[in-house]
Amino acid sequence: MVRIHSRVPHNSTDYRGPILINPGGPGGSGVDDVVERGAQISTIVGPEFDIIGFDPRGIARSTPRVSFFDTRAEREIWTSTGHLNKVSMNASSDALSRAWAQGILEGQLAGAHDDGSLRFINTDHTARDMLRIVQAHGSGKLQYWGFSYGTILGATFASMFPDNVGRVVLDGVADAENYFATEWSNNLLDTDKVWTAFVDGCVAAGSDGCALFSPTAGEISEKVNKLYASLRERPIPVRTNVSFGLVDYSMMRRVIFSSLYSPYAAFPRLARALADLAAGNATALFKIGKARTFECACDESPYRFEPVGEAGIAVRCNDGKRISGAYEDIVDHYRKLGETSTWADMWEHTRMSCMEWPDFPKDHFRGPFIANTSFPLLMVSTTADPVTPLWAARKMASGFTGAVVLAQDSPGHCSTSGPSICTQKYIRQYFLDGSLPAPGTVCPVIGSLFPADTVQATADAAQAVLGLSQEDRALFDAVRQLAMTSDFTFRFWLAL
Repeated sequence: MVRIHSRVPHNSTDYRGPILINPGGPGGSGVDDVVERGAQISTIVGPEFDIIGFDPRGIARSTPRVSFFDTRAEREIWTSTGHLNKVSMNASSDALSRAWAQGILEGQLAGAHDDGSLRFINTDHTARDMLRIVQAHGSGKLQYWGFSYGTILGATFASMFPDNVGRVVLDGVADAENYFATEWSNNLLDTDKVWTAFVDGCVAAGSDGCALFSPTAGEISEKVNKLYASLRERPIPVRTNVSFGLVDYSMMRRVIFSSLYSPYAAFPRLARALADLAAGNATALFKIGKARTFECACDESPYRFEPVGEAGIAVRCNDGKRISGAYEDIVDHYRKLGETSTWADMWEHTRMSCMEWPDFPKDHFRGPFIANTSFPLLMVSTTADPVTPLWAARKMASGFTGAVVLAQDSPGHCSTSGPSICTQKYIRQYFLDGSLPAPGTVCPVIGSLFPADTVQATADAAQAVLGLSQEDRALFDAVRQLAMTSDFTFRFWLAL
């Protein structure tokens, strides 16, 4: 665990206790998240709270850590050579079948490397661990802000321990029933809306604001489709001063899909990279899409706490019901997923590692997600989230007495993907005194997806804070920093 201390003494009457953070995944390190973003989160919720990040069971610094491999090098070889989460299921005629085969092998590797602890790494036990953390802090009530998968963890806690709910914010709400069914079939209901926001935003921004500009949405879409076709036919070799590799169809799909998580941070850079690609220069796209450089080490002890993708696989496969490993069933699932979104090719792999998962008893909590909690939950969603649609927030809220959904009128994953003072002030007030927004409240964001230039973006930001109190100006700075660096959720949802 890691803690950012409240700025008021613990013996002060103003002190309001700890807020636990989960960044999502599953597989995200709460410790890393609070180290990286805790200062901004602390500014948002206010000086009365501690901010606590923790690594759930099997993840990062929590031991025993999940691993399917004997060495880091073995993991790198496996994940760097056409791994199923890096390849579009539409990239070739055998892409889906290869991903199916790799998924089966990963489940077998998990069983072969199990030291007896694997079955206990699930959301049920992590929810119990959160209760112990809160109790150790001298409280029986959970204060919590969970993002993405963290909303499943929060909903699980609220269902298991309804009398221990203090203030619980679920941000980027996933359908827990669909998750525990190992379906992952309704995550993409709004994904195409986010891509539409890119295209329409580029048109609106003009040539000064968007490097890929054309006068109509149809023309921009045609440009992108031509790039897809070109890379499918002929990948482009790229060398930089530190790395080299190929830009192919799958990389382009992966880069675009990842940008949908953090539009305000990613869309201008994506537009520039696609414009360069159209001009024959693939370097910018390669730099966005390339994996981190692997550093070999004879002594692996310094890396013993690094997050690894297997941890996320362990949580979701332990949590969910067993699924068929028959190739025909995967084909059928992919076909149905494709009926909901054009981005099914980047999502189908999510459940594949569960096909040959060890046959552990499914005796942990998996619902129902219905509870009369000791304090109402606050659920937050953007109006166009690429992987946790607003629909899911409304569905999940219906199971918890008094829960309220706060919508943020922006594309992107979780509220922190867009700069909204309105949203974060509601979250702050909820933590501070329990106030909930009126049902149906929709918060705006400040700023454009495609600011004309840095000078203009700075001017817009300055204009936005005119007339605000010093406290609200600090809040605006914090939410803007989060929005401009908010790519953390993609790393975990699409980790190995």
